[in-house]
Amino acid sequence: MARAMLFARRHQYLFRETLAPFLLGVVVFTFVLLMGRLLRLVELVLNKGVPLLDILKLFAFLLPSFLVLTLPLAFLLGVLLGFGRLSADAEIVALKSSGVSLYDMARPVAILALVVSAATAALTFYAQPQGKRAFRDQVFEIAHGRATVGMTPRVFNDEFDGLVLYANAIDERSGAMQGLFISDERVGKDPSVIVARSGRAISDAENLTLTLRLRQGAIHRQAERRGESIYQIIDFDTYDIQLDLGKELRGFRERQKRESEMSLAELKQAIAGSEAGQRLKYEVEKHQRLVMPLAPLLFALVGIPLGIQSQRSSRGGGFALALAVFLAYYLTFSLAETLGSEGLVPPALAMWLPNLLFLVAGILLLRMTAQERKLALFERLDDMGRRLILWLRRRRPR
Repeated sequence: MARAMLFARRHQYLFRETLAPFLLGVVVFTFVLLMGRLLRLVELVLNKGVPLLDILKLFAFLLPSFLVLTLPLAFLLGVLLGFGRLSADAEIVALKSSGVSLYDMARPVAILALVVSAATAALTFYAQPQGKRAFRDQVFEIAHGRATVGMTPRVFNDEFDGLVLYANAIDERSGAMQGLFISDERVGKDPSVIVARSGRAISDAENLTLTLRLRQGAIHRQAERRGESIYQIIDFDTYDIQLDLGKELRGFRERQKRESEMSLAELKQAIAGSEAGQRLKYEVEKHQRLVMPLAPLLFALVGIPLGIQSQRSSRGGGFALALAVFLAYYLTFSLAETLGSEGLVPPALAMWLPNLLFLVAGILLLRMTAQERKLALFERLDDMGRRLILWLRRRRPR
């Protein structure tokens, strides 16, 4: 009974040592990735008047794509920092002297790795493709609902088919425009030139139309009558330019999904019904979904021995080591994705090869650490570190 309680306590202790830096890493890494989109989305709220609820939806749709990366990276960081601290404080030595093997210490890490792998699988199989699709739909709905979001004052805007619009000033909240110059090439060979003192874009979501309502302006048009060229000037107090966005919106909603937005079932159907060149991309995407959830398990194998053998490193050193290992995995993974997409290597072999390499490396590292064999790489790094410290001390002014 006492032995069982001791077993539970030491595993709970090791679990907490790994869990705390893991949770911190998830928050930090996810926030860093979101910062790239944060400023742009906040600008839409403050300057463009986009409702905060719509922006929060965009954040929610983006989150699965970021968590697919941050969960494995944060788990690797948690293992390296947790076991690095235990090794630096000689707690690993104390556990081994009590008869606890390294494989026994790895059990709580393996349990946490299984949980993180299951979460990553749920993200890659379901949440990430649905989030990407929902994000693109939400962005389009925002742009359609607020037609002036993408317009820039004192710049010739050509977002509308057949129209080039220039506005001297645009109220970013209300969408009111001042000093308008429009070139309309939708009808006839020669474009009509429209100038107006002010205007506003009015969107009709139900009929999928957009109306540019202009006030106090004139239409300049070159026309032909009986073989003669006539220059017309038509003054107006109010003039509406109707734009039918139904075709564009329906085309957006009915367009073919990208492979990253497809579910596994849709990927299998696409593979069966696509040509050879496109089939490679679908197969690479399918195997990528299957491979990514295994990354935390591989990082558990690699992280435990690296964390123990890098005991002289500070927390900053463990952070740098985690980034280095993850970068090596990501670069290998990206190379395999390119080889598979180009057809140089069969997609299944290309996408599973990085995991096989890390699996072999992790098993070898774990066995060497269990046998208390020091890695030559860390011996060289320690020697270089000592030499650097001695050199800095000699260079210090007295």
